[in-house]
Formats: sequence, structure tokens, C-alpha cells
Amino acid sequence: MKSLSKLVLVIFSVIILVIGVLINLLVINWVDFNTASNFMQKALTQEPTNKIVLGITEVCMLFAIICIFSDSSDKKEKVSKDVLMQNDNGKLMISRDTIENIVTNVVKEFQGVKDSNTKIALDNQNNVAVLVDLTVTKSVIIKELTVNMQNRIKEAIKKTSDLDVNEVNVRIKNIVTSDSEGDE
Repeated sequence: MKSLSKLVLVIFSVIILVIGVLINLLVINWVDFNTASNFMQKALTQEPTNKIVLGITEVCMLFAIICIFSDSSDKKEKVSKDVLMQNDNGKLMISRDTIENIVTNVVKEFQGVKDSNTKIALDNQNNVAVLVDLTVTKSVIIKELTVNMQNRIKEAIKKTSDLDVNEVNVRIKNIVTSDSEGDE
């Protein structure tokens, strides 16, 4: 719906721009008022053109109503960058970067992980979702590594920030065969 609202606003703005240019041309006498008046009178009274003008004005009125009543902020897509927690003593803001650092420190503890990238998703209800992309060595047992990592990440975030993690998704991007390939 957001892209439809933008399209409606653009079309409406173009129509208003054209009307504004025409009025300015009339005011500064670049277009003869009588000629424009005769043209408009013919356009509004003759059968095929009056229907077109009527349609354009109805579309403009509809677009104006949509622009007036449409909500410019899309609440479904709005995602918080920080976690806001509140208690009797006040408020606490925990940044997404802080949670990413917690995850990065946990991932570094695992042997066989050569490279990692962490992304944190937070919604308005402070639900945390973690995505960890990994490059591992060939000696790693992937299932064992990921289950242990998911549990430790959830525990570390809970212990450090008292946030519950909805999900920890681990994606193995690559498996390197030697130590030198992971460092490139």
C-alpha cells in the first residue's frame, strides 16, 4: 500500500503542477485569458471532452482524499534500532550493536569458526532474532556446532541483557580446507 500511496501522491502533484503553471501563464499574460476561457467553455460543454474533464476532476478529488487520510508512517515495517526496557528506576536502551557484540564474542569462543557476520533484528515488542553467517573449517561437525552456538547465544543475551531471543538462525556460508583460506 505504501508504493500505491506514493504513486497517487506523484500523479496528484503533477496534475496540481500543471494547473499551477497554467494559472501563472494566465496571470502574467503569456496566455490570453479570453482564449483560455473560450477553450475551457468548449471543453466543459462539448460531449466527449466534458466527460474527460469530469473524470480528471474526480480522480484529483479521490487522490486528494487519499493523500489527506493516508498514514505516512508504515507501522508494520517500522523496526526499532534499539531495545527500550523500562523498570521502576527508569529506562534502559540497549543498542543493536551491543547485542551483535555479545553474539560475536560468543561465536569467537567456538573452535573451527574462521569468519562470522552477525545481524540482529528487533521488532517493536523487543523480540530479538539473530542471524549468524559462518565460515568454518572442514573438521567442524556442523550440526553440533550450530546447536551449541544457538544455545550459548540465547543464554549470553539473556544473561547480559535480560532479553529473550526468539530465534538464532545460523547459516554456513563456506567451509575452508586450510587455515590460510579463511584469512583471505
